[in-house]
Amino acid sequence: MTRYVKFVQENTQYIPLALAAFLDERGIHHPNIHVSRRASYLFMRVVKLLKAKLVPFIERVLQSLQDTVARFTSMDYTYTSNEFSGPEDVGIKFRVGVIFPPNIYSDYSQAIGLLIGMEDIPLQKQADYLSSLLTPLCHQVEILLMNAKLLNSEESQAKIVNVQQIIAAINALSKGFSERLVTASRPAIGLMFKQTLDVLLQILVVFPKIEPLRIKVTSFIHRMVDTLGASVFPYLPKALGSCLQNVRPDFGMYLLQPKEMVGFLLLLNQLICKFNTLVRDIMEEVFPAIAGRVFNVIPKDAFPSGPGTNSEEIRELQELQKTLYTFLHVITTHGLSSIFLSPKSRVYLDSLMQLLLYAACSHKDILVRKACVQIFIRLIKDWYDKPRGEEKVSGFQSFIIEAFATNCCLYSVLDKSFDFQDANTLVLFGEIVQAQKVMYEKFGDEFLLHFVSKGFPSAHCPQDLAQQYCQKLQGSDFKALKSFYQSLMENLRLQQNGSLVFR
Repeated sequence: MTRYVKFVQENTQYIPLALAAFLDERGIHHPNIHVSRRASYLFMRVVKLLKAKLVPFIERVLQSLQDTVARFTSMDYTYTSNEFSGPEDVGIKFRVGVIFPPNIYSDYSQAIGLLIGMEDIPLQKQADYLSSLLTPLCHQVEILLMNAKLLNSEESQAKIVNVQQIIAAINALSKGFSERLVTASRPAIGLMFKQTLDVLLQILVVFPKIEPLRIKVTSFIHRMVDTLGASVFPYLPKALGSCLQNVRPDFGMYLLQPKEMVGFLLLLNQLICKFNTLVRDIMEEVFPAIAGRVFNVIPKDAFPSGPGTNSEEIRELQELQKTLYTFLHVITTHGLSSIFLSPKSRVYLDSLMQLLLYAACSHKDILVRKACVQIFIRLIKDWYDKPRGEEKVSGFQSFIIEAFATNCCLYSVLDKSFDFQDANTLVLFGEIVQAQKVMYEKFGDEFLLHFVSKGFPSAHCPQDLAQQYCQKLQGSDFKALKSFYQSLMENLRLQQNGSLVFR
């Protein structure tokens, strides 16, 4: 059916027939759960494409799905193994005869959200539709939270799976509502989502150690940032505070493991990219806890290699490290580098600089190296005031000139692993040359003198080439500087012939 959706778009008289195929026993109401799930997914795709053309049929769609929605919102239905004909194991079995399937409701929840989230629908009807879904779902969550201590282990597991399904369904439902609709044209709809967020955030308080629930709630926070825009701000302290409790150690153990820490950093990246400097206070609060956790688990240099090192744990740590560099890059490129200098964060500044320096010089991922060089460029611009000759961080200028400039801008480029034939490496090289330009603009002859008199001699650079470099750096033609520096590095490599080890 989805293959011919373009035909239906152009021939709207066939929409009722198409809807019937999806909504009756041939589709979503098929007795086999696999067929029903597939039909739900395809129905969601069709709704995305037809959308506005389906407005006259919304009542019909909701009536057709009424029994399914009621069954879900009451959460009193259990699937038996007879409904899962086929070899695929799609459920989580907690006791004989009762199976809780994966979230079969998300697809048609998203379809319903796309339908009722349109501005073509009168406000009161839209509010009624949304309330009929959100109210019973939130009520189910509230009941679980109130009775959490009374449930035995088996009941608790089953309810937790149900709540995961509820969160996923609400998440999918919200995708049909635009930020403009819920914040500008119809704030009453936005209020309903805010109330839902308030309910779901309680899950992090009552079940702080249930990882699947934390992941689902974090995902919903992501969605609400996109949906509610700046109006989500009053809820962020509570949301991030609950997450932050899991970043701090609990009886000597951290609740947030590397995989979840990645998710938390991605949430913060989203907030920074969307709100820029408006989240400065929030970031100053959360960064010390993040730094304390991440710097404690990722290595300061390379990950171990060889037999037995390609474990799931190592891969998760590598992903965490990569996400951390992205997080630091997002912070610095959005005017928030001052958070590294807050009283609570300064204790991690040396570890941060050393981590960035190593990555800028030696990380295996060229894109990570490029990001770290860009971070240093931004920090140089932010932390050194040339007219006044003041640096915001004592010793920062010396560190940049003596450590970053020499190791990253010279030695790492001379290393034979630096491949000028690789496109990404050439982009990295451009950033390295740009860093030299920025250092000269900020630090002047102090940088140039050290770089030429200390760095170049160790690479056996002839005096005449060193003088040409100075002229190019002091000039205004960046392309000429870049071209000359590449030629210089290639010539110096030939002279040393791999006999020098710089790091």
